[in-house]
Amino acid sequence: MFFTGSKIPADLLGGSWYIYQRYAPLFWAGARTTLLISLSATVIGLIIGLIVASIRNVKFTPKDSLFSKLFKKFMHLIATIYIEVFRGTPMMVQAVFLYHGLRQYLMWSPIQAGIFIVSINTGAYMAEIIRAGIQSIDDGQYEAARSIGMNNTQAMIKIILPQAIRNAFPAIGNEFVVNIKDTSVLNVISVTELFFQSNSVAGIVFRYRDTFLVTAIIYLFLTFTTTQILRAIERRLDSPRGFGGASQSMPGNFPFLKRKEQKV
Repeated sequence: MFFTGSKIPADLLGGSWYIYQRYAPLFWAGARTTLLISLSATVIGLIIGLIVASIRNVKFTPKDSLFSKLFKKFMHLIATIYIEVFRGTPMMVQAVFLYHGLRQYLMWSPIQAGIFIVSINTGAYMAEIIRAGIQSIDDGQYEAARSIGMNNTQAMIKIILPQAIRNAFPAIGNEFVVNIKDTSVLNVISVTELFFQSNSVAGIVFRYRDTFLVTAIIYLFLTFTTTQILRAIERRLDSPRGFGGASQSMPGNFPFLKRKEQKV
């Protein structure tokens, strides 16, 4: 049974603590949904971003046929339109339009729609992040890959993209943190994430200030914890024992090459 607002202490901290104690299951149920959507959407968005960024970085070669050139230009145009549309419109508008526009065809739940909407929105941002990471790779690595018999696709998958992801990892992690907060807009399609649950609690106790102080602290806890985990991973990537840092040169990522140089 829920408690009425008359039993809640009048001061801000006391009221917030009382509300948290009574409605903690609702807050943390919303937090779990928030993490589920943000993590899933970030992973899916990264995959979308890799595909779109690769399309936008496809190079034209003298050997390309007319059909090949037209196809590459068409795919580049589609990728550009996708990025501009989803970066240029608010996620809240995208959520309402796509959820109600496609519900009669897909018969999806609000959570399924939420993951889809945040994923395609994230994919547009990830595409630009990955594209910047790809452009940070020296062109000589393309030439080296081609010289050992790799085609453009093999060079992109085996040589360029792994380095681009490593270089762009801080921005990718930041996008995950942003998604934790941006899932709050999904309350407009009745996704029971943290903000939606907080509104429900505030509607029960009629103490919005106290309720949303609890909400703010939970969001801060989620983002701070996530940031620390991502920084630990980033330090691991930058460590000589890790996978090699974003600022390191390629030879520096392979210690056995250094040992051979020292022996010579």
